[in-house]
Amino acid sequence: MDYKDTLNFPDTPFPMRGNLPKREPGWIEEWERNRIYDAIRAASKGRPRFVLHDGPPYANGDIHLGHALNRILKDIIVKSRNMAGYDAHYVPGWDCHGMPIEIQIEKKYGKHLPTAEVLAKARAYATEQIERQKRDFKRLGVLAEWERPYLTMNFQNEANELRVLGRIMEKGYVFRGLKPVNWCFDCGSALAEAEVEYADRTDPAVDVAFPFADTDALARAFGLPQVDAGAIVIWTTTPWTIPSNQALNVHPEVEYALVRVTPTPAFGPLLLLASERVQPCLEQWGLQGEVIATCAGQALDHIHFHHPLAQADGGYARTSPIFLGDYVTTDTGTGIVHSAPAYGVDDFLSCKANGIVDADFINPVMGNGHYADSLPLFGGLKIWDANPKIVDALRDVGTLLQVAKLPHSYMHCWRHKTPIIYRATSQWFAGMDVQPADGSATLREKALAGIEATAFYPAWGKARLHNMIANRPDWTLSRQRQWGVPMAFFVHKETGELHPRTPELLEAIAQRVEQHGIEAWQTLDPRELLGDEADQYEKNKDTLDVWFDSGSTHATVLGGDPLQETAEAAHSALKIKGSHGDELGWPADLYLEGSDQHRGWFHSSLLTACMLYGRPPYKALLTHGFTVDGQGRKMSKSLGNTIVPQTINQDLGAEILRLWVASTDYSGELSISDEILKRVVESYRRIRNTLRFLLANTSDFNPDTDRVAFEDLVEIDRYALSLTAQMQDEILAQYERYEFHPAVTRLQTFCSEDLGAFYLDILKDRLYTTAPKSHARRSAQTALYDITRTLLKLMAPILSFTAEEAWTIFAPGQTPTIFTETFQSLPAIDGNLLEKWQRVRTIRADVMRRLEEVRAEGRIGASLQAEIDIHADGADYDVLASLGADLKYVMITSRADVHPGGGAGLKIDIEPSQHPKCARSWHYSPDVGSDPEYPELSLRSAAAIRGEEEVRTAA
Repeated sequence: MDYKDTLNFPDTPFPMRGNLPKREPGWIEEWERNRIYDAIRAASKGRPRFVLHDGPPYANGDIHLGHALNRILKDIIVKSRNMAGYDAHYVPGWDCHGMPIEIQIEKKYGKHLPTAEVLAKARAYATEQIERQKRDFKRLGVLAEWERPYLTMNFQNEANELRVLGRIMEKGYVFRGLKPVNWCFDCGSALAEAEVEYADRTDPAVDVAFPFADTDALARAFGLPQVDAGAIVIWTTTPWTIPSNQALNVHPEVEYALVRVTPTPAFGPLLLLASERVQPCLEQWGLQGEVIATCAGQALDHIHFHHPLAQADGGYARTSPIFLGDYVTTDTGTGIVHSAPAYGVDDFLSCKANGIVDADFINPVMGNGHYADSLPLFGGLKIWDANPKIVDALRDVGTLLQVAKLPHSYMHCWRHKTPIIYRATSQWFAGMDVQPADGSATLREKALAGIEATAFYPAWGKARLHNMIANRPDWTLSRQRQWGVPMAFFVHKETGELHPRTPELLEAIAQRVEQHGIEAWQTLDPRELLGDEADQYEKNKDTLDVWFDSGSTHATVLGGDPLQETAEAAHSALKIKGSHGDELGWPADLYLEGSDQHRGWFHSSLLTACMLYGRPPYKALLTHGFTVDGQGRKMSKSLGNTIVPQTINQDLGAEILRLWVASTDYSGELSISDEILKRVVESYRRIRNTLRFLLANTSDFNPDTDRVAFEDLVEIDRYALSLTAQMQDEILAQYERYEFHPAVTRLQTFCSEDLGAFYLDILKDRLYTTAPKSHARRSAQTALYDITRTLLKLMAPILSFTAEEAWTIFAPGQTPTIFTETFQSLPAIDGNLLEKWQRVRTIRADVMRRLEEVRAEGRIGASLQAEIDIHADGADYDVLASLGADLKYVMITSRADVHPGGGAGLKIDIEPSQHPKCARSWHYSPDVGSDPEYPELSLRSAAAIRGEEEVRTAA
């Protein structure tokens, strides 16, 4: 007789193969059709809020692996926070203004388009890019407010950004001035610190002589009766700055030497160098020399020297004074620094401190990288092309001591990958160290205090951001572009002063922008707001730094600090209401971005918030690393090692990408390759197979009618639930700390070791062979039901497609989606039970190893063919004896008995059973054939077929 039909074989429509690439899009469509995100919002209403503010990706180009990593991490956090009992809204955002989009418009339609046309085309382009990226983000299984994201180009956000600008002006942080800023010739604009990267470049390094102009002053400084002709020598890697030289810098405490050299240079026999640089410099220049006098740098203050090109053209017939500078070093060069204040921050500050006014700065480099035509000798040349010509001119007049090619790391524009310079331009700045109008701490002080109050994940981010804030210069707010939020000021044509009613005017302009976008500023006739004063003022043409766009979204989107906003409303004309302030809140609980955002969005958000509200806009910052290939190399097309999320989705499914993100330590670089993804696929299959077993063995279980009370469960079932509760506590704590890779590891270990290799392995006999509605089977199903429910909820934030698929089978019609659920409530953890069964598992592992040895000897086949006797002492004996007749089910043998060990420790004896095999349970038993109705079965199996109860207490 075939007894298959008498067994409780598992059954489920949940397939073994996920077929993820084909089936995932269907789930996305169903989520949208059933408005699942709205259902989550409704289910979460009234709970404590958790606010993750989305750092907006830039609206240009298809998403890459870094985008996918970032959005998946955010999705995991938001889903896990909702399921932990919070109201966690996810409003995605996009950064829409700025240079990259403007460049795309120039490439497609040409340069020098009218501003109105640039704005229209840029807005349309950004809208198209957002839709492309949105489609790809949805494909990752990310649930969000996709129908109402925040865009920095939304009219309300553009208007609110103007209001933010007005507020920080009212508070006294904004000023206009001439300062060297990072300048890109290709952008034609100032760059933010975050837009600068470093790359290798080779430049001419020159040693240049500045002939003595005041030998009497030098004689006094060195304590000599007189000084012959000679020169002070500088070393620089930027010959193009020599025409703009206005000063020289020495360190006040460094010793400087007057050296008589041979052969005699054209400018005379004496050289002035830092003492410790004399020997290496003379060797480099092929000169012999003798130090005739020394003095401290302090003694050289304000002594003048001729410009090295004075003999080449009368336009350079000027002198350069020495200014003291603590930043001068003697590691390389000559110990003297040449100062061109228009092209260096230290140079600029030194010259300003020594009385050189803005109007006197020599600033011939134009925004396109060419010298002004009026510059003697080099007018009209591009500065990089001028380098060799300047070297030749210095050589011709005898002031060049040496020229060499120097490979070094140099500033580049992160967009164009071209070299940039510091260039003094008239810009609007937010002052890091200015005293605000209310007399409170400076912006730098507030920002540093805010960092101390912020939690960092990982912890090293704190020092990184602190150092950046501690050392950064004033923030250059203005840009010379078209596609950006305008700095909508009216500036007096003669004095350069802002209109005295600027805050009030900004609010009037903001109201127009709120209706018509930034285009309203371009078309605005000043007379509408200024009346007869219009002829005295001009519209400022600068736009705001794009980092100000995203950095102010805590106010323009979240709504800003509610207490401060209420106070500001009483005295400011500028009224800020965040576009999503009702759903979100300020400050955010978390900002999450790549580690580069310490110098980007984290940075600009901190500064704008501290200017507006005196504290950070976030409680915690989480940073993730960047993706690299399996060998740790940065991905690039030239190496052929790029992997894009669209390909992974198409070949393996987004679920595999999500599992890779969650199972990788994101605090450092994240390695990915085809081989790594194969391992992720295997991990996924193990989890899916566990789920399939659980679903199949609870398919005929109705928790409303079939549930067994916890205290009446078979002991191993109570143990399994305690183990599940322990596992859940660990994973929820890891979710709380945003530690997903240990959570995935714990989930996998639970599925493969706690369930697959132990509990489910033992359970199969009880599930398959006992009577369908027996207490023994319903006890097992009760535990499996709660385990399945717990597992599905825990994995849902990570394996969202799989959890949703399984949920529709496991709990059909209960809820519209698993994501409206909260994490499972389980019975309290029984520590004694965990301790007891952990020892059972340890002993069982010894038995399994012994069974393998006997199987290898050819004495048994399956473990059920074995009969075992375990000899144990003390606690081990008590533990095993407590299992009674169920011990054999734990060991999966046909007989298992425990005996006192007599002090010899654990001893395991195994013999092949000599009894017949039950055709139904496959257990070997002496009572097979005892029931005349079922001569091939054991009495236990015969009773089960009749529906009789089988008593199980332990397993």
